Amino acid sequence: MVTQTRLATVLSAVAFLWAGAAPAADDTIRIGVIATYSGPYADYGKQFDSGIALYLKEHGGKIAGKKVEIVKKDTAGPAPDAAKRFAQELVVRDKVNFMTGLDFSPNAYAVGAVAAEAKIPTIVMNAASSAITTSSPYVARVSFTVQQVSAPMADWALKNGIKEVFTVVSDYASGVDSETAFKKAFTAGGGKIVGELRTPLNNPDFSAYVQRIKDEKPQAVFFFFPSGVQPPAFLKTWKERGLEEAGIKLIATGEATDDSYLEATGDVALGLITSHHYSYAHDSEKNKKFVRDFEAEFGTKLRPSYFAVAAYDGLAAIEGALAKTKGSVDGAKVMEALKGLQFESPRGPIEIDAVTRDIVQTVYVRRTEKVGGKLVNVEFDKFERVKDPAKETK
Repeated sequence: MVTQTRLATVLSAVAFLWAGAAPAADDTIRIGVIATYSGPYADYGKQFDSGIALYLKEHGGKIAGKKVEIVKKDTAGPAPDAAKRFAQELVVRDKVNFMTGLDFSPNAYAVGAVAAEAKIPTIVMNAASSAITTSSPYVARVSFTVQQVSAPMADWALKNGIKEVFTVVSDYASGVDSETAFKKAFTAGGGKIVGELRTPLNNPDFSAYVQRIKDEKPQAVFFFFPSGVQPPAFLKTWKERGLEEAGIKLIATGEATDDSYLEATGDVALGLITSHHYSYAHDSEKNKKFVRDFEAEFGTKLRPSYFAVAAYDGLAAIEGALAKTKGSVDGAKVMEALKGLQFESPRGPIEIDAVTRDIVQTVYVRRTEKVGGKLVNVEFDKFERVKDPAKETK
């Protein structure tokens, strides 16, 4: 895991400032990062910090030729009231030019309202609820939506002979989004949903749910749980109850095998098929460099995940927008410049949709394998230029 000392050193080298510093000068771009830096999801903030630090180091600590100052705010998890208060502080006291971070969707919605009122461009680096960009004209997203990675999994399943699926998702907004997108795409292609379960968000025990699935004997199960403790708990119970031996196939979104948790998840993840927008093992020169740089700065205990990539890309998006505005940080001009912006990410080519301000990207189908003694998500199929299904026009 990245040590706080090491991370602070790198961020200091790229002009990282804490909250409460003086207002930015004209030759400085000030960026507020609202994220989780403490509590059970503290790795989210570490991943954001790492991606930001790598981008700034690569660019001499500057964006659009200007020095960059980062002001961090810790929500300690999903806390929309705190996120809104922090956003107000960033605007009024810290005089930021941009807001970003935003790992949880409730926080992103709360910040979006402040961004719209203050006309501060806001770049979402993770929060994946589809409606976030429609709720505020001053929000763009460089991460993904849950629906965007769930619908391709349904298409892949149909293409590979899976006709009946039982769905299991966490009972919160993103889980419902995943269920909705998978079900819509799967049934539209002729598939049948034979059962549905929604589990409590902080559920620690899946034995009763897995036993019910085993009794139902579906052809396959699609599941969605947030990255962290739930996917390995579900996979362990799945193995212990013998569902693999019962011939029931298992598919999921990439949260199930998040790169930063995959080694801790262990061999229970082997063979799992998932769909997502980034893998640590993505085979491109840009990603190989990104991973090398990450490991050189932070070691190998914490892998770069899609959080770090989105943070890196968030700064690249700001750089690209300011190139179009000729350095102006005027909110309306920046938001217009973000529309249609295209560039190469460690995950592959990405674009900010000119109409929705949401991400357009490749969604990969991966299998968890052991390569060189490490568990990795090996990409073997893909769906290119995927938009958020919730915003597709008919």
